[in-house]
Amino acid sequence: MKYSVLTFGCRVNQADSLRLEEELRVRGAMEAPASEADLVVVNTCSVTASADQGARQTIRRLARDNPAARIVVTGCYATRRPDEVSALPNVVRVVRNSDKENLGAALGLLFGLSTAERFGDGEGACGAPIEPGFAGRTAFTLCVQTGCEERCSYCIIPSTRGAGRSVPRQSVIAEVGRIAAAGFKEIAITGVHLGSYGRDLTPRSSLLELLRELGARRADVQFRISSLEPMDCTPEIVELFANAGGCFAPHFHLPLQHASDRVLGLMRRPYTLLAYRRLIDGILERLPHASIGTDVIAGFPGETDEDFDANARYLPQSGLSHLHVFPYSDRPGTAASTMPYKVAAPVVRARAARLRQIGAELSRRFRDSQVGTIRPALTLADGTSIVTNNYVKLRIEKGLPRNLRVSVRVDDHATATVVDHGSGRFTD
Repeated sequence: MKYSVLTFGCRVNQADSLRLEEELRVRGAMEAPASEADLVVVNTCSVTASADQGARQTIRRLARDNPAARIVVTGCYATRRPDEVSALPNVVRVVRNSDKENLGAALGLLFGLSTAERFGDGEGACGAPIEPGFAGRTAFTLCVQTGCEERCSYCIIPSTRGAGRSVPRQSVIAEVGRIAAAGFKEIAITGVHLGSYGRDLTPRSSLLELLRELGARRADVQFRISSLEPMDCTPEIVELFANAGGCFAPHFHLPLQHASDRVLGLMRRPYTLLAYRRLIDGILERLPHASIGTDVIAGFPGETDEDFDANARYLPQSGLSHLHVFPYSDRPGTAASTMPYKVAAPVVRARAARLRQIGAELSRRFRDSQVGTIRPALTLADGTSIVTNNYVKLRIEKGLPRNLRVSVRVDDHATATVVDHGSGRFTD
């Protein structure tokens, strides 16, 4: 049986898809382009209305291009609107997030796949070990937490992912060991509300405790941390990153959402701009070459010209390296969808365009700051590109394999020169 998995949205979805693909391979399925696959799994996002629309368009295109394909849809859109999704062409099953962990086994039964028959005598778990390049990825994305109990007024995710649930620490350590043994040199740690890791465990734990243990145990892996809420990025975590000898990539994603305290209050975000500014300044003081990305929403209900100007004043001099800009769209079922004083669509688009201009300038400025520096990096794909530890992707000359640790000199915004390769541990 030939399969294809298409993933929309966040790194948590990417981690879910990686786990599913591994389970399908274990059961004897073979990866193929979606146009040739017997089974296509679409792992959806529902953060915005455009994400829903993109999933619908993708499913319709798949059914048109591959009429024989059986399409299984999962993820947040499938959880929020299962009837709407099941009505789309060629969809044979809709799987809610709460059932996603068992999706591999369910698909094995649906398609008559047998683990023992295909892989009984192989090496590794069921004879189908993962390796760098699996699912087209050089780094491995590992989800250690799902669910969220915050109640941001615009966000539908708590209703599609449920309450916070953490993977026990020793299970995470064991999984990291398995991934490292397979040859992966970089692991991205992710979660829906990653900063809440461990609060639901008995005994109670924390993200800081998990990171400390990972850093102490694994000198052969660099860890990259996914999105953290600003209130969860504590001074202790920043110090750990600064003092861990390169074990943790100096790369943060800290969603601001808005620079107006009034709008942050409407959004139910539990911090102020001053607290956020101090966090960013503190990181850059300890890690001057760190890249720091953020999310910003344009046109939130009730956003005035004065509110928007707070973004235009803060962001250009913030020290951030890139912005993800989201034009506000109603998510039925959220508090924001019922708020008055909706911003007109042309104004939302204009404000989003202005924020994207600011983001482009921040990215250009950050890349300028990296030219001439020597950075640890990892080779990607066919070895003609790299990603630095502070998340700058650049081209290099041919000749090196995928998944090799190197040091590069950043030549310009697009290219780098390898100055050393094959070193043991990432160091800054």
